[in-house]
Amino acid sequence: MEDFRKLFESFKSLKVGVIGDVMLDTYIWGKVDRISPEAPVPVVSLGSKEYRSGGAGNVALNCKSLGADVFILSVMGNDADGILLEELLIENGIETSYLAKSPERITTSKTRIISRNQQMMRLDSEVTHDLDTNDERLLLEKVKSFIEKEDPDIIIFEDYNKGVLTEKLIGQVIELCKKAGVLTTADPKRKNFFSYKDVDIFKPNLKEVKEGLNLLFDDVDNGLLMQIHNEMENILHHRISFITLSDKGVFYCENGLSAVVPSHLRNIADVSGAGDTVIAVASLVYAATKKVHLMAEMANIAGGLVCEEVGTVAINKEKLLNECELLLS
Repeated sequence: MEDFRKLFESFKSLKVGVIGDVMLDTYIWGKVDRISPEAPVPVVSLGSKEYRSGGAGNVALNCKSLGADVFILSVMGNDADGILLEELLIENGIETSYLAKSPERITTSKTRIISRNQQMMRLDSEVTHDLDTNDERLLLEKVKSFIEKEDPDIIIFEDYNKGVLTEKLIGQVIELCKKAGVLTTADPKRKNFFSYKDVDIFKPNLKEVKEGLNLLFDDVDNGLLMQIHNEMENILHHRISFITLSDKGVFYCENGLSAVVPSHLRNIADVSGAGDTVIAVASLVYAATKKVHLMAEMANIAGGLVCEEVGTVAINKEKLLNECELLLS
């Protein structure tokens, strides 16, 4: 039987790099009592405001919440949102010395207005074109320096289609990791879906699989998912497929061994950020144990737990530990 307390303690010895699109998440909470006389829209009386680190920053936060030593690798804007985001990361114990700022970009920012736990509106400020040659070269140098100086256990690619993870950069970083013996995991989006060749763990969700492979289907079972794995493996030559299936749970396949791990019943409040939690927990568990079924079970539980919270939140270590002991022992 797995000793979960010992496993969670072992996370403290892991060094993790998270590379990808960082963003500033702003939550404005208020209340709605009336409809505007000017237009058929609700009037929100604003209350509190909260800033959180999103995208790759949220993956880093989840890894840190579990006790790992975490480094963020990205390019963001040289602007006020970037300053605020870096301060948030530092406050949460995430190392930012491999974070680059570019005058050619703005920091991705998403502002959500929420009333009665319902999102009323979201305002996005972003650029989504690929890094230019200079910024791409700068980030690659940061990655090289990170691997040489820190000797990480794993690097997580967190792709939100905001342009930081270019096709060229992805290939070069995976090659560096292979040479250095660093594990790699990827949470892809459609644009670079087939750029993650030779990655160790490839973690799309079902929607991304459908888009990436141009598939149309409604019901999923282990047989269909095995076919999907084989099709992806023929192109990517990756080691492990790990597909999240929304309320159906997760699927994994490694060396022909596969299973669907069903989800646990939850009171779902908000699914935003659940994928960030899943890739973070899966990466740490696999780096610590090399046990793919345990990885899937624990990441599945963690994804469900954060869906019980409103907004993008990191996993609570004690809550996850208790749930693992309850459900998996």
